[in-house]
This record gives sequence, C-alpha cells and structure tokens, in this order.
Amino acid sequence: MDEHGTPLDNGGMEVAPRLHALRIDDLPPIEIAPGCTRRGLPSSGQVLVRVIDMAPGTRWPVVDRHDRDELIYIVSGEVIEGDQRHGAGSYLYYQPGTQHQPFTKVGVRMFIVGPATSP
Repeated sequence: MDEHGTPLDNGGMEVAPRLHALRIDDLPPIEIAPGCTRRGLPSSGQVLVRVIDMAPGTRWPVVDRHDRDELIYIVSGEVIEGDQRHGAGSYLYYQPGTQHQPFTKVGVRMFIVGPATSP
C-alpha cells in the first residue's frame, strides 16, 4: 500500500517477509553533543548504519579517526570538511587512516554506513 492506503500493483510479487521498513524520523534521536544527533538503523550486524543530524553552526564534538571505511551520503544541507563544502547528493568515502571533524553552517543530514567491527 502507498502512504494513502491504496494497494500497489507489484506484478503479483510477494513482499519479502524479512523486509524491515521504517521512517527515519520515527526513530528516537540520541544526542551526541548539543546540535548533533544520531539514529541507529536496523542492519545485519555486520555493518553499522546511522543517520546523523547536525544543527546549523555545529561542529562534530571530536575528531573522528577511522580504523575502517566510513561511507557518507549527504541527504540534505551541507557539511564542511576543511576547506571543502559537500552539499546534498554528495558521497564521501573515508578510508582507514583518515580523520576529520565535520562542521556545518546551514545544518546537515548524513546517512553513514561502515563495518561494525574493526579489521
């Protein structure tokens, strides 16, 4: 069914019984620091999937050092990393050994995926 309760024509295919669908904003946010929240999303346990929201004028509270890959998709707003600005639709790939401390002037929502355990 769509958001109005109308049945969808899926060509007779059955919906996957293990599908876990949710609205991100229905999950309770966890405050990391003033203006920075995180929502953990369900996953296989082999990867961590999170949504990070940062209010305008916020800097991530610590330098984020990576011992594993971190993949970030900018959903909305803009994040500033050093002298680079990354707006909605940007994809950032941090490799092991990198570090950063995100900042935003306008606010940002980021979708982050990475391995659940260190290599």
